[in-house]
Amino acid sequence: MYLSKGVKRLENEKDLIIQSKSGDIKSFEALIKGYQKMAYNVAYRIMGNEEDAKDMTQEAFIKVYRNIKGFRMDSSFSTWMYRIVMNTCKDELRKKKMKVISIDQPISTDDGQMQMELEDHGMKPDEIVESRETQKEVHEALQEVKETNRVVVVLRDIKGFSYSEISDIIEVPVGTIKSRINRGRQELKKILMNKRNQSIHYMRKEV
Repeated sequence: MYLSKGVKRLENEKDLIIQSKSGDIKSFEALIKGYQKMAYNVAYRIMGNEEDAKDMTQEAFIKVYRNIKGFRMDSSFSTWMYRIVMNTCKDELRKKKMKVISIDQPISTDDGQMQMELEDHGMKPDEIVESRETQKEVHEALQEVKETNRVVVVLRDIKGFSYSEISDIIEVPVGTIKSRINRGRQELKKILMNKRNQSIHYMRKEV
């Protein structure tokens, strides 16, 4: 099976899952160790800042632990886990839009808490990110991309998931995903071009 960039399947993953299902915390910690950085990076790209990304990653892993007994061994653990990470981030973004969550709200560690396929002619974010100095610019621009499009662009172009993996993670048909990726790339390209044009205009005024 295709494994996304930065994700290495543990040789004893199946055993760790079985032990985690029985409530073994140490086995669970070993199970998710190889996924922590990837999960945080995905959350960071979606949420837009380190504090929220850390909170959402922590909350997602709590949900993974609470629900791992219901995980089916015949499916991919990584896909199931990243689905929880993505849903946790999306739920938080919805709450922020509704203005019903406080920025001081703590994260609990205990219980409680279209479909056309369009040909892409856009500039891929991973091509832009090759230049280190543009990473911040791309990250900031991503926050202006529509949420549904931003999610799939991050998963596909930033983190390297396959179309089928993204389909499993966000539970949306592959055709819809391809359409969203195309629109997201076009959004990102337009935002970046506008920002760069504004920067050039500002610098000309300063000269």
